Amino acid sequence: MNLIIPISEGRMEKRKSILTDMDGVLVLGREPVPGAPEFITRLLDEGRRFMVLTNNSLYPPAILQHRLKRIGLEIPEDRIHTSALATAQFLRTQHPRGSAYVIGEEGLHEALEDIGYTFTDRVADYVVLGETTDYSFDRITSAVRLILGGARFLATNPDVNGPGEGGIVPATGAVAAMIQSATGVAPYFIGKPNPLMIRTALRRLGEHSENAIMIGDRMDTDILIGIESGLETVLVLTGVTSRDMVERFPYRPTRIVDSVADLP
Repeated sequence: MNLIIPISEGRMEKRKSILTDMDGVLVLGREPVPGAPEFITRLLDEGRRFMVLTNNSLYPPAILQHRLKRIGLEIPEDRIHTSALATAQFLRTQHPRGSAYVIGEEGLHEALEDIGYTFTDRVADYVVLGETTDYSFDRITSAVRLILGGARFLATNPDVNGPGEGGIVPATGAVAAMIQSATGVAPYFIGKPNPLMIRTALRRLGEHSENAIMIGDRMDTDILIGIESGLETVLVLTGVTSRDMVERFPYRPTRIVDSVADLP
């Protein structure tokens, strides 16, 4: 019996809310994906609920909004959901108004400050690791010693590398692996493909998983998180995944399209 569900190549249902990845779907490097500005404009004109998701914790939504606007993507600040925001929401439910030693940038610090967290380099409830351009030996050493002293270990996302000036640079997952090797303590990753990222975004939208679509360019994060969260999934081919690569995975997206320009 053939149990494989055929991949459709058609139109999204108008009524469903949209969750979409940013890099590789709406943005390529420092340029918008062709058709992405028009896609966002259509969502706004229709009054369609949507949220842009990113594992990058460097910038707060206001800064991301400004950076996206400069390249022609008019995305409201309250429609941007970062792994830093998801991490803050997790901490607010798990350990309200706690303390953290943070390795990260403004996006992560601002998100934790907004939920009443205090920052310390002494006895901390959590070590929280996020994206940064300054992974100093001293800061990593402090994180290792705090974790060995009993601090819980969180990381905003498991991505081991990402694009940088001049090529690939190590990212949060790579540094988390180094700290784990030194401590024997594995981090809990909040960002994609952890379904928590989807759930916190849906909560912000006031939406249910059965009435939402996940759009992404990566099978191992975007499509996986959508499937595990019970969403319809759409793979776009403007990022890291080609059509031939889909067959290597044991799961399949609901639909494949060349880009968001092909979606209504």
